[in-house]
Amino acid sequence: MLDINFIRENPEVVKRAAEDKNVKVDVDELLEVDIERRELQAQVDDLSRQRNELAGQARGKPSEERINEGKRLKEELGDWEEKLQAAKSRFETLMKIVPNIPSDDTPVGKDEAGNKILRTVGDKPEFSFTPKAHWELGEALGLIDSETAGAVSGSRFAYLKGELVWLQLALMKLAFGVLGSEEKLKQIASEAGLKVTSKPFMPVLPPVMIKPEILDKMGRLEPKEDRYHAERDNLYLVGSAEHTLGPMHMGENLNEKDLPLRYIGFSTAFRREAGSHGQDVRGILRMHQFDKIEIESFGRPEDAKVEQDFIVAIQEYLTRALKLPYQVVLKCTGDMGTPNARAIDIETWMPGQDKYRETHTSDLMTDYQARRLGTKIKMGTGESQFAHMNDATVFAMGRTLIAIMENYQQADGSIDVPEALRGEVPFKRIEPA
Repeated sequence: MLDINFIRENPEVVKRAAEDKNVKVDVDELLEVDIERRELQAQVDDLSRQRNELAGQARGKPSEERINEGKRLKEELGDWEEKLQAAKSRFETLMKIVPNIPSDDTPVGKDEAGNKILRTVGDKPEFSFTPKAHWELGEALGLIDSETAGAVSGSRFAYLKGELVWLQLALMKLAFGVLGSEEKLKQIASEAGLKVTSKPFMPVLPPVMIKPEILDKMGRLEPKEDRYHAERDNLYLVGSAEHTLGPMHMGENLNEKDLPLRYIGFSTAFRREAGSHGQDVRGILRMHQFDKIEIESFGRPEDAKVEQDFIVAIQEYLTRALKLPYQVVLKCTGDMGTPNARAIDIETWMPGQDKYRETHTSDLMTDYQARRLGTKIKMGTGESQFAHMNDATVFAMGRTLIAIMENYQQADGSIDVPEALRGEVPFKRIEPA
């Protein structure tokens, strides 16, 4: 959430951010409730002081007058505390709705049509035949079985089989190898012209279930209809590894000299895709269950934007290593999440669908999540401030496999293996049976 002092001093900026992000929140009501909350707190503090003073005056057996005064103060304090609790509850509800302030370079737009293409990289493959979509390739080669998965689990589930599983494991090794190598990261930073530490990312296998109050602190509880909820245990299945990577340092005071703290985590993710009825129903692009490798980074406010640029450079390095054509897109206000200050996507060319599709995201959160989580930095000066957080996709496995299948398909129905992965799989081409 935002700092209430910032909202008090910049109400028009906050209103503009909410409007640009298509978020409905009454900032004027929030400020009114804030005043009411502070006035009620002052009243409660004053009555508590009076009670303490009365108790401190007690010598021997209290008089009936003092007893009655004590009862009156107790009852009056209870009434004011009830009013204060109601005001606090309303204040917290409104504060959670207020979105993060978009960065200065974020384009203003209502939806994805307002996104800005920053660069296009790589040549689209040319085919002497009409390229097939991945679901056709997957079915013909016995790599994707949606029919059996539908009978077992329902729609938007699939069995990945054979060579496709080998490719996923190879992608994992590639990603963890690059992000765990100081030498590789130094090379990526140098090629991108970025002055940033080459400190490696620590590998993590995070939980895939999370408490609702923690998911709420991450600003990711809503929309609830897109989450899987285990009611008996009151736990949610994560929609991305960053949901449980982000809270790793909640309530902590990080040491400035240890920053940045960088993590790379792999987990299965779960989404109900409640709002996607009829969209991408074939294949494995939009699934209820899918695997992702994610980045989470904690650092100083002054380093956060460069850290995001570095993360995008890593994403591009890996995409280029697979020799996949892509474009880098700066997302507009109406297409970014509530906690985001700056959002950048990589969209990879899918020839079987004749379009670029999102394969990577990179989200700069500033201190929006850290403020909720209580994740602070103990600065060298002795002062503390909230950490700034970044999260991003390294590989969304299903979508990356789609890109490989469609871009590397051959006229005879086979699929070549990208050079970067050949040393990690026992085949160079996926051949028809």
